[in-house]
Amino acid sequence: MERRYRVVVAKPGLDGHDRGAKVVARALRDAGFEVIYTGLFQTPEQVAETALQEDADAVGLSVLSGAHMTLFPRVVELLRARGLDDVVVFGGGIVPEDDVPGLEAAGVARIFTPGTSLQTIVDWLTGVLDARQHAVG
Repeated sequence: MERRYRVVVAKPGLDGHDRGAKVVARALRDAGFEVIYTGLFQTPEQVAETALQEDADAVGLSVLSGAHMTLFPRVVELLRARGLDDVVVFGGGIVPEDDVPGLEAAGVARIFTPGTSLQTIVDWLTGVLDARQHAVG
């Protein structure tokens, strides 16, 4: 890790199950990331505003309710509207494989489904953010 990256982990929408998001948040924190967990029932607007206020390098979204095709692209759209084009957006939860290409086309960098190892998530995010750091500076 080039520097201590800031990651917002959010649960947008009405999904009330946050155990997975908390596990990922803790794994990222234990790996040296600074993690801001927003809690349950966040609107896409709240998530984007938190990313702006916290100067986030990445936003991790978790949805189990099936609303990922609406919520994930909306968060990306709102981040871009705030000039946060460089914020890496990744997601996880119950996301059918057939939905992944659409989410990627909407600007979500990666989707992690249940069963993905925490180390895989940490390594991927570290690699992406380190590569961006090298490209910028």
